[in-house]
This record gives sequence, C-alpha cells and structure tokens, in this order.
Amino acid sequence: MPIEDLARSDVVTAAPDTPVADLAATMGDENVGSVVITSGETPVGIVTDRDLTVRVLGGDVDPSEQTAEDVMSGDLCTMERNAGFYEAAELMAENGIRRLPICDGDTLVGIITSDDLNELLADEQQHFAEIVRAQRSAY
Repeated sequence: MPIEDLARSDVVTAAPDTPVADLAATMGDENVGSVVITSGETPVGIVTDRDLTVRVLGGDVDPSEQTAEDVMSGDLCTMERNAGFYEAAELMAENGIRRLPICDGDTLVGIITSDDLNELLADEQQHFAEIVRAQRSAY
C-alpha cells in the first residue's frame, strides 16, 4: 500500500520566520502536535510541541524573539508519496521520529504520524480477529 493512501493531505505549515507563539497557537487551533516548516512548497524543517517545550520553555531564551527557524528540527526526514507503509515505518523507527512529511519530489503533499500507523495496524488486527472468530468452534 503506498504511503500516500494513508497520509493526511491537510498538513499544517508555516514559514521559517513565524514566531514561536504563533506556532503554539496554530497547534492549539488545529489540534496538532507539529507544524511543518516550508519554504514555498518545500519542507525545510518541523516544529513539534516537544520542540517548543524543550527548546523554548526549557531553554534560556526569550520566546518573543524566537522563530520557527530557531527551534525547528532541520534534519528533516521525508518520504516519497509512492513509498510503502513498511518503508515509512522503518524510516520512522531508524530515526526516532513520530511524524513523517510525505513529498512528491520537493513538494510537500502530506504527513503521516506514528498514531496513523498504529490506527492502521489496529484496524488490520481487528479484521484478522474477525476471521479467527468466524473459523473457531464455539466454547
């Protein structure tokens, strides 16, 4: 199954010069834990709720002077839209990340999270359980 079939296309994005207070407000308004930082349509970083906590609140910095570029994780891992579910899960595990932007070339087209992958696996387990229940004898 291509990862684009699982990815959300409504990615919350912001520019590198966005103030961190605006990022936090956006995360609250959109009920998300991350904002992908883009230059045009190209993802260049990601800011997570944990980044805001550790790098802004936990850091010795003035939050009013911090922007997305100051706190974002810039070593961004992305995945091409036609990659498979297993490839995405493997990349996330190898890099210890919970959010994976999906691209078509350099253009951001979606995002998938560890929660999305867990939900898919839970659905598949439920279908498998139904098969097992249908084939076993009654107790």
